[in-house]
Amino acid sequence: MGKLKVITHPDFETRMQNYPLGIKEKMQGLRGLVLEAVREMDGITHLEETLKWGEPSFVTKQGSTLRMDWKSRTPDQYALYFQCTSKLVHTFRLVFANDFAFEGNRAILFPVNSELPAEELKACIQATLNYHKVKHLPTLGL
Repeated sequence: MGKLKVITHPDFETRMQNYPLGIKEKMQGLRGLVLEAVREMDGITHLEETLKWGEPSFVTKQGSTLRMDWKSRTPDQYALYFQCTSKLVHTFRLVFANDFAFEGNRAILFPVNSELPAEELKACIQATLNYHKVKHLPTLGL
């Protein structure tokens, strides 16, 4: 594991600060889990934190964009969003069917009143941010 350089755009930080109280802590916790997962990976030296479609997003050269958000129209949940044309969510459903709730082929949903299954979630984060290197592997190497 090399040294990780995280580039955080100001609009990312602003969006993170503008979540409602209680949700802000959940989103910071999810962000922390993403950073922890990336630091445990080999080969990723740069992570960009930016906004995509107005949502906090994580980008690596060898990965698929990973987004996260909480929406006021669904106040009891927050989510990680994935590129819907990828094999990511389909594969996560196969491997982690009993660990997560899913939304179509684009998201893993988390109830705001529950703990995150950290190890399983880190595996999903790692597969996403390393997607171009693992997409040919059965179950993305999970």
